Amino acid sequence: MSEAAKMRAVEISAPGGPEVLRLTERPVPVPGPGEILIKLAAAGVNRPDALQRAGAYDPPPDASDLPGLECAGEVAAVGPGVGRWRPGDAVCALLPGGGYAEYVTTPADHALPVPEGLSMEQAAALPETFFTVWSNVFMRARLQAGERFLVHGGSSGIGTTAIQLARQFGARVFTTAGSPEKCAACEGLGAEVAVNYRQEDYVDALREATAGAGIDVSLNMVGGDYIARDLKLLAPDGRLVMIAFLQGPKVELNLAPAMVKRLTITGSTLRPQSVAAKTAIARELETRVWPLISAGRIAPVMDQSFPLEKAAEAHARMESSAHIGKIVLTV
Repeated sequence: MSEAAKMRAVEISAPGGPEVLRLTERPVPVPGPGEILIKLAAAGVNRPDALQRAGAYDPPPDASDLPGLECAGEVAAVGPGVGRWRPGDAVCALLPGGGYAEYVTTPADHALPVPEGLSMEQAAALPETFFTVWSNVFMRARLQAGERFLVHGGSSGIGTTAIQLARQFGARVFTTAGSPEKCAACEGLGAEVAVNYRQEDYVDALREATAGAGIDVSLNMVGGDYIARDLKLLAPDGRLVMIAFLQGPKVELNLAPAMVKRLTITGSTLRPQSVAAKTAIARELETRVWPLISAGRIAPVMDQSFPLEKAAEAHARMESSAHIGKIVLTV
């Protein structure tokens, strides 16, 4: 493919709402050393995409300004030093950006084979959520079989992934969600208890559900007053893992419970991490999780697909919070 080749892409024309997403034409990127060029079949839509669109989450200096952090498709070309992949290989991949397009480059080590039995749309829904959940819940918080695990927003892409992974590795799973339909979806995936946070206090409900024992690991993407409430709910030696702040990152905390119960407060953001760090996550996923997906024991929960040119509608759907599972763009 010549460097002059053009592709369709969706760019952020200015910071703002979904309407600022605009179909445009860009040069097809060229893979550098250690990179692959992917011809996309589908791209995942995630909350960080909306934050970037709103002007609240700048891409890393060396990343594309186009939104899109995960995709699935075929390898179209490989850069110098790439040994594993060949043109025509079916892959899904974590991206530094640029996924809302017909072609994208990414480090070859951040690509994984499309699991057996999955469509390209399903495969595009895997990388961002599985990298995030695995690295935070299992690598950072070290969730163990038999422990009690809480994920907030259980019907989201992160939530539906976390419920399934925690169950497969032997944890007891609890969750919060915002409607009876969403709670039922979470329980259908394996949550022992799903608390409708609009109707009852999740701290009281989960204390009762665990016979007063509390939670060992909480995956929190809400922030705000949920941070202090989680600290109350955590069991001795519990771990609170922050991955987003839908209600804001700045809170006033009484840290006495953290000292008395020997709690750990941690968290991470995936996108700024090094190529090596993301490669380490990819290798663990391929070894420990991909076989479970190929065996049909875990599957991405799919909400709705939109064509690339309707990315604004996809963002509006995500920000309405009406979805259950993952939203993807088809290319």
